[in-house]
Amino acid sequence: MARKCFYSFHYVPDNWRVSKIRNIGAVEGNKPASDNDWETVTGGGDKNKKIKDWIAGQMKGRTCTVILVGSNTANRKWIKHEIKESWNEGMGVLAIHIHNITDSNDKQSSKGSNPLYYVTHGPTKKRLSTIAKTYDPPRTTSKGVYGYIADNIEDWIDEAIRIRKANN
Repeated sequence: MARKCFYSFHYVPDNWRVSKIRNIGAVEGNKPASDNDWETVTGGGDKNKKIKDWIAGQMKGRTCTVILVGSNTANRKWIKHEIKESWNEGMGVLAIHIHNITDSNDKQSSKGSNPLYYVTHGPTKKRLSTIAKTYDPPRTTSKGVYGYIADNIEDWIDEAIRIRKANN
């Protein structure tokens, strides 16, 4: 049975890589916003509130957030917000490096920093990177990385949910 997850990622450079991961099929993910949808979300009124509301709606009914980490994902405002909100809502949280998955030009990218490093766990004040897990597939080809993620993502999600339940 597919798990219900929210995907967090930096859209512009990584959407092609992310779409490959989303097609694995082991995870039922939230539908990404198209350019037109995103213009509606961010247009007019309080842009920050509209984005927060949209993110909250996308997270509803999800049990885990999977941060797909590209070269510039870490320390971005909305990525950090999504991680914090996921954790605060009791969702599992995990990060997966996707820099070795190829983009639409068949290019890999440089490895980015761990976004969990930039978020603090409330009660303990520890970096979330010391509690939640980040995975860096030990393969160098796009096909190898894809296969490694496909073989392990279900277990990683289950573990992330267990970790979250054990760390209130």
